[in-house]
Amino acid sequence: MKSKVSGLIALAAAVIAASAVPSHAEDLKFQLTNGTGSILTRFYSSPTGVNSWEEDVFGENVLNPGETVNITIADGRTVCKYDMRFEFDENSDLDTTEDTQDLCELGSYTIHE
Repeated sequence: MKSKVSGLIALAAAVIAASAVPSHAEDLKFQLTNGTGSILTRFYSSPTGVNSWEEDVFGENVLNPGETVNITIADGRTVCKYDMRFEFDENSDLDTTEDTQDLCELGSYTIHE
């Protein structure tokens, strides 16, 4: 009986220790492909429910038609659903496009016309 009680105490201690460790957010990584015939000039993402867009992920870069880029969202959050906004070159016939995806499950995303 003593070993059973010791085992339960050890199990309880392990559960308490595990719950005391803060959870760490993992970076969200996926490949973004421009499947349009236009230059993708800006890409924004924000967690669903946030009322403003975060910084342009591309910065000074663009994504030409047919190109693919690896995207990492390292914002320290533990959410998976993100709103995304895609803006195209001003000479393009394409309108700004928005979409919502679960980036934890997403390995790749292709923007289409």
